[in-house]
Amino acid sequence: ELLGNLFRNAVEHGGETVTVTVGRTDEGFFVDDDGSGIDPAVRDSLFEEGVTTDDDGTGFGMAIVERIAEAHGWSVSLTESERGGARFEFEGVEWATADDTA
Repeated sequence: ELLGNLFRNAVEHGGETVTVTVGRTDEGFFVDDDGSGIDPAVRDSLFEEGVTTDDDGTGFGMAIVERIAEAHGWSVSLTESERGGARFEFEGVEWATADDTA
């Protein structure tokens, strides 16, 4: 659900040619895109219910992303990607190791 919301949001705002990248960080992982980005004035409130940058949006997608992250014990932050789009960073992720799967 978390990734689905981020991917859907990237396509809805960046178009069908948007490129989404998922990668690992020292503290967790990121999801970023090369779309049009998110207005810095909205970034701080985007995770609140009802906040949307789309006239037809519900404002629930990013609130759901934050709730899912928190349910896993993660934090999420939003910034601009190096390619000018949106970048969501998730921290507090504990990675499974080979020993965990035995």
